[in-house]
Amino acid sequence: MFWFQLALVSAITLAHSTHHVEGQEPFSKDRLEELERKWGIDWGFSGVSTFAHLPHIRCLTHPKTEYDIGILGAPFDTAVSYRPGARFGPRAIRAGSSRQTSFRGFNPRANLNPYTSWAKIVDCGDIPITPFDNALALRQMSEAFEELGARAPTEKSSASSTSYLKRPKLLTLGGDHSIALPALRALKQIYGQPISVVHFDAHLDTWHPAKYPSAWIDPEDTTTQSFFNHGSMFWIAATEGLIANGSSVHAGLRTRLSGDEAEDYADDTQQGWVRISTDDIDEIGVKGIIQSIMDRVGTEAPVYLSIDIDVIDPGLAPGTGTPEPGGWTTRELIRILRGIEGMNVVGADIVEVSPAYDGATEVTALAAAQVAYEVLTSIVRKGLMEQAKIGDSTKEKIKDEL
Repeated sequence: MFWFQLALVSAITLAHSTHHVEGQEPFSKDRLEELERKWGIDWGFSGVSTFAHLPHIRCLTHPKTEYDIGILGAPFDTAVSYRPGARFGPRAIRAGSSRQTSFRGFNPRANLNPYTSWAKIVDCGDIPITPFDNALALRQMSEAFEELGARAPTEKSSASSTSYLKRPKLLTLGGDHSIALPALRALKQIYGQPISVVHFDAHLDTWHPAKYPSAWIDPEDTTTQSFFNHGSMFWIAATEGLIANGSSVHAGLRTRLSGDEAEDYADDTQQGWVRISTDDIDEIGVKGIIQSIMDRVGTEAPVYLSIDIDVIDPGLAPGTGTPEPGGWTTRELIRILRGIEGMNVVGADIVEVSPAYDGATEVTALAAAQVAYEVLTSIVRKGLMEQAKIGDSTKEKIKDEL
């Protein structure tokens, strides 16, 4: 009898619920718009922690989701040489971005709001990366970048005559700097050519892996798993032909070198890099740094923008794994990033945020979130500039035909 009564009550409840939904028509367009107006806005301190309160989609498991720019977390830090903790970087940067919202996202220096312009930007969540096996982790990241980078952008961008819009862009939140290797592998495959790299960092990250001395490994065995680390990933990328030799730049360098001579510089030059030191800003200023980068890279070649947060002085960004005193200010870095926005950026990362060393102010995570906002702004503005070029050329063609 009890089970009969329970079933009867459940049936009546379901019927009433169904009747209520059908009678009220809660899913009409007007009703949905009303709900969105009333409840669709988050304050900086409310809501689930996604980057800038963007929609969260697990893009790797939702292949039908369209986006022009995907924010992707790579919580990996088992390739570091000093302080671990950058696996928590994506979470910290997202928290640091909480005051960024679409309704307060207008960037006056660029005269646009990156969150409401042509690009559909989503938070794609994190790659689930193993912390136990770096060889497997590298494979996981490589496949994830290949999968997401090869996706079609939004229908509107796909139909555009502007080539810059025809492939989605990924902004990766690290994680340690080794994540740049799988990203470059994916970009080389997608674009069919080596990628120019503009690398902001206190360190070269082009060291031969054997520069980390060990009696336990054969320095000639390049398949050694320990060779994959956050100080040698660009060396590996160069040996694989992923980096455009002759159009890549380091900026913000102030590191110590291996041994008793400048052999690291010789290796770096052989790989095709130009080096801009932190101190150069005192001699040539921000505009000189910008000009040096643009002269080297140009505006046509596909560029991967890789930003190690330790390029900023640890007095302003202490939450990082390999701090080096004497760095640029946050303002100087941001001004340089704004000045190079004409580059053909096809992917980017912000890495080495290690929040355990950040303190209660979250100053490093805040800096990283602001840097991400500037990178997003520049990608969106580049798209608008490229569309304007197409528009101008079309106008000229019509004029000539007339």
